[in-house]
Amino acid sequence: MATNMSISVKATITVKLTVGGFLSSLFKLSYRLDDISDLLGKSFLLELVSAELDPNTGLEKKPIGRYARRAGKKDGEGTYVTNFVVPGDFGEIGAVLVQNELRNELYLKHIVLNGLPNGPIAFICSSWVQSKFGNPEKRIFFSNKAYLPSQTPNGLKGMREKELISLRGNGEGERKTSDRIYDYDVYNDLGDPVSKTELGRPVLGGSKNYPYPRRCRTGRPRSKTDPQTETRNVSFYVPRDEDFSEVKRASFLTKTADSVLHAIIPSLQTSLIDSNLGFPSFSDIDDLYYQRIAIPKLKNQGLLQRVVKAVSDAKEDLVKFDTPAMFDKDKFSWIRDEEFSRQTLAGVNPYSIKLVREWPLKSALDPDVYGPAESAITKELVEQEIKGFMTLDEALEQKKIFIIDYHDLLLPYVRKVRQIEGTTLYGSRALFFLTPDCTLKPLAIELTRPQMDGKPQWKQVFTPGLEATGCWLWRFAKAHFLAHDSGYHELVSHWLRTHCATEPYVIATNRQLSAMHPIYKLLHPHLRYTMEINALARQVLISADGIIETSFSTRSYSMELSSVAYDQLWRFDKEGLPADLINRGIAVEDPTAPHGLKLLIEDYPFANDGLILWDILKQWIADFVNFYYKDASMVQSDTELQAWWTEIRIRGHEDKKDEPWWPLLNTPEDLIGIITTIAWVASAHHSAVNFGQYALAGYFPNRPTIARTNMPCEDPTREGWNKFLDKPESELLICFPSQIQATLVMAILDVLSHHSPDEEYIGKHMEAAWGEEPDIKEAFGRFSARLKELEKIIDSKNADSSLKNRGGAGVVPYELLKPFSEAGVTGKGVPYSISI
Repeated sequence: MATNMSISVKATITVKLTVGGFLSSLFKLSYRLDDISDLLGKSFLLELVSAELDPNTGLEKKPIGRYARRAGKKDGEGTYVTNFVVPGDFGEIGAVLVQNELRNELYLKHIVLNGLPNGPIAFICSSWVQSKFGNPEKRIFFSNKAYLPSQTPNGLKGMREKELISLRGNGEGERKTSDRIYDYDVYNDLGDPVSKTELGRPVLGGSKNYPYPRRCRTGRPRSKTDPQTETRNVSFYVPRDEDFSEVKRASFLTKTADSVLHAIIPSLQTSLIDSNLGFPSFSDIDDLYYQRIAIPKLKNQGLLQRVVKAVSDAKEDLVKFDTPAMFDKDKFSWIRDEEFSRQTLAGVNPYSIKLVREWPLKSALDPDVYGPAESAITKELVEQEIKGFMTLDEALEQKKIFIIDYHDLLLPYVRKVRQIEGTTLYGSRALFFLTPDCTLKPLAIELTRPQMDGKPQWKQVFTPGLEATGCWLWRFAKAHFLAHDSGYHELVSHWLRTHCATEPYVIATNRQLSAMHPIYKLLHPHLRYTMEINALARQVLISADGIIETSFSTRSYSMELSSVAYDQLWRFDKEGLPADLINRGIAVEDPTAPHGLKLLIEDYPFANDGLILWDILKQWIADFVNFYYKDASMVQSDTELQAWWTEIRIRGHEDKKDEPWWPLLNTPEDLIGIITTIAWVASAHHSAVNFGQYALAGYFPNRPTIARTNMPCEDPTREGWNKFLDKPESELLICFPSQIQATLVMAILDVLSHHSPDEEYIGKHMEAAWGEEPDIKEAFGRFSARLKELEKIIDSKNADSSLKNRGGAGVVPYELLKPFSEAGVTGKGVPYSISI
C-alpha cells in the first residue's frame, strides 16, 4: 500500500454458531438484546492496525475502526461484514483489534480483508471473544505471517509484547471460565479433605519428597481442613481457548467423562448387590459383550450411547459393551504365553521392556528395610527354561535376555497398599528370552513381599509349568504382574510421560511465544486440547477416590507412585524415541542401519513403525526450523525462544531444573531435537499407549487393573490352599477385578480409545499459517506424502507372516502408529495432540 490514494477494504468476520448459543437465544434476554445489536449493525468493533510506525511521531499509527453488521448465517457459521476506507500511506495491515459489542461470547473463526493491492489478508483467530460488558479489553489478532521477534514490523512490536503480558496474568486471584491466562501451580487439587479426611492427598510438585511437573494455575481458595490443598469446584479452570471444540465435546461421552461417574456408573452400582462382587464365571464376563444387560432408568438417556451399544428395539434400557478387537478375534488368546510376551512389544505398554545388562539381578533398595536384595531368579532356573538354545552366559553376551522390572518401584508401597481392603501388591519383575524367530519366550515372574509386620521377606519365582498346580500358579503370577503393568502403563507411560509432562509445554508456549512466532505456529496443533483433557482427568480419573484409585492395585497411593517415577525415571533427553530405545538397551547406534539404530529385537512393531514415524516427523520439523533459522546466532538471539525453553525447565519442570541432562538451545539442530521430542510425545507416544486400550484391555482378563488377593502360595492356610487346589479358576476370578471395577474401567477405556469426528490427524490437513510460505507449504506436502507411505508400509508388514509379533491367527494386527483413522474405536490413528 505505497500509493497516496485511499482504497476501499471489505472485512468479513466469520463466527461459529454454537448449539448452546442457539438454544440459549430462545430463552435468554441477553441473546435477544444481541439480536437487537445485530439489527443495528453494531455486533463487532473492528480496528485495522498498521505494521508501520508513524514517520512523523515514531509512534504506532492510530487504528482505523468500523462496526461490523450481521450479513447472514449458513452451515453453522455466521458472517459479519464492514467496509473501511484505508489511506494510501497507512502501510501494510499487520493486525486487527476486535471488540465484541454483544452481551455473550462468540467463537471467532477468522477475518478476511479483501480489496488490498497485494491480495486478501487472512487472520485465523480460532478464539472465543468475550463481551465488552465482561471484558472491555480489545482482542489482538495478528495476520497469518510468522515473524521472529527481531523481524517484527515496528508497528506491531508493542502489541506483540502486550498480548503476551495479558496471557501471563499477574499470578493473583481465582481464574474465571472466560479468562485466557496461563500460569503454573503444583498438583494440590487431587485430594478432597473437605468431603472426607481420608481423601486428603499429598501435594505433588514443589518438594523433594514429591517432585512433579506443574499444571495450570486456577487460583481457587485453599481448604480450611488442609491449607496445602486447593478446594475443588464442579468445573476446573482451563484458559478459554483450551476448551474442547463443540464436536469433540459432544463426542466425548456425549458430553464429558463426568457423565460416566454421575449417570452410568451409579446406575451400574445400584444394579449390583455387592460392589466387591467378582464374576462367578468366565461365561459371565463373556455376557458383557454377548448378552443384553438391564440398566435402571437414567435421568439422561442419551449418556449411554457412547459407552455402551444401545439396543434400539428393546422395551427396557438393555445394553451391551462393544466387543474388544482381541476378544473378537480370539477370546482365549489372553491365556497364551506367546500373546503375553508379544504384547510387551506390540501392546499398549511397549515402553517398559529393557535389556538385562547386569547379572545376577539385584535390588537397589536397603536390605535392612526390605530384606535381602538378591533376586530369586537364579542362573540354574533360567538355564532350565532356555536349555536347547544356549547357556545363560551366552544369552547375556548375545543380548538375548530382557526384563520388565517394577520390583524396586513397587516394593516400598507393598506394606502401605496391603493395609487397604480389597487389594494387594508385590514387587515384581518378568524375564524374557529372545528366540531365533524374534519372539519373546517368558522365562519367569518374580513376586516379592518385603519384610513387614514381623514377617520375613517372602519372594517366589514362577515359571510356565506343565503340571497342573505349577500351571495355575503361573496364571496367578501373570495376573499379578499384569495388574502392575496396567498400573505402570496408566500412571507412568501414559499419564506422566505424555499428559502431565506436556502441560508445562502448553503453558510456556502461550506465555513466552507470541502467536506471530513461527515456533508457536509449528507447535500449536501439537498442544491443542491437552489442558482440557488433563483438567477432566484431575476431576474424575486421578483424583482421590477417582477411577484410578478405585480400580487399580496401588489404590490411594497411585499418584504418589507416579511422583516417584517422575523423580527416578523421567528425563527430557530420553523422551524421544531413539534415545528411549538406546536408554532401555533395546537399540544401539549404528550409522549403517536404517534410522541410525540397530534394534536388538528386530521384530519390535512399536519401535519398527515408530522409528519411521520419528524420522518423518523430524524431517518436517527440520525443514520448518531451517527455513526460519539460518544459523546458530538466530537461535541464540531469539529472546522469546530462549525465554520459552528457560521457562519450561525452571518453572514447568521446576523440580528438575538443576539436572545436567537438559539439552542446550544454541543451534538450529538443538531446536529441531527439542521440538521433535515434544511433538513425538504429544502425537506418536500418546497414540501408542492410548488408542489400543479398549482393543487389548477391554476384555479385562488380558490386562486386569487390580489383583485383589495374595498368591495362593504366600503363607497359605490349609483351607485357602485346598480351595485353590479344588477350584483354581474360581480363586482366579476372585483375584480379578470386581464387577464394578471391571465395568468401570471398560467404560473409561472405551471412551479414551475413541477418535472424535473432528480429530486432527498428524499431517492430514495443513495449518493455514503454514501455507503463507511456499517453502513451508512444499515441505508439508512431503511430510503428508511420507505419512501416507507409512500407512502402506505398516499394512505390508502386517501381511508378512514372517513377522510373528505383528500378526497371526486370531492376533490383532499392530496399527497403533498408522497416522490416519476414521472416527470411533479403531486401534489406529495418530492425532497431533493429546486430546483424549
